[in-house]
Amino acid sequence: MFRTLLGLILVVMLAPAALAQSAYRIQSGDVLQLEVLEDPSLNRSLLVLPDGNVSVPLAGSLKAAGLSLEALRGRIASALAPNFASAPTVFLTVGQLNPVTSAVNNAQAQAAAANVTAYGTISVYAVGEVNNAGKINVDAGTTLLQFLAESGGLTRFAATKRIQLRRTDRKTGTETVYKYNYKAVQNGAKAPVIVLRDGDVIVVPERKLFE
Repeated sequence: MFRTLLGLILVVMLAPAALAQSAYRIQSGDVLQLEVLEDPSLNRSLLVLPDGNVSVPLAGSLKAAGLSLEALRGRIASALAPNFASAPTVFLTVGQLNPVTSAVNNAQAQAAAANVTAYGTISVYAVGEVNNAGKINVDAGTTLLQFLAESGGLTRFAATKRIQLRRTDRKTGTETVYKYNYKAVQNGAKAPVIVLRDGDVIVVPERKLFE
C-alpha cells in the first residue's frame, strides 16, 4: 500500500516537469548542451546569442530562439548530416537558463531548471559477459564508461571490442544499437561520451575464438 501511494505521489510530482520541459521554448541567453554521438569533438555548450542564433561547428549559424529543444535538435542534425555517412545522433539539453527566465518563479521555469542538473537514479540493464548481470540502478548522468567501471567489470570471456548499447525510443518503440569499443579505450583511445538513459541495455557478447 505504501509503495503504491509513493508511486502515485512521484507521478503527480514528475508529470508537470516533463510537460513543462517539452513545452519550453529556447530564449536568448540560454546555454544549451550539445552532444553528437558519432563525433564527440562537436560536444559543447551553445550560447543563444542576442539575435536568437547559435553557432554550431560544421553546421554554421542556426536560429534557436522560439524553438523547442526537439525542433532545434532536428535542425542541428539535418545541418550536420552532409558531414556524416549516415544521419548523426544528436542530443540537446538545457544547460543553463538565461538570467531573466531563471529569476521567474513559475512552474515552467522551475521544471526546466530541474532538468538542468542530473539528479536521482535510473535503471540500466546489463546482460552477457558481465560480472553483475541484470538491473542496475545508477546515478542520472552516468556515462557508459563510468558504468563499466562501477558495475563490477567484465568477465574474461567478454568481447570488449563489440559491446553494444541498445536504446529504445519509448514513443515509437524503435530500438537503436550503438557499438562501443571498450578495448580501444583501454589502449588509450578517446572514449565517446555516452550518457546513459533510463531503460538502456548494455550487451556484452562472448569473445569468439582468436578474437
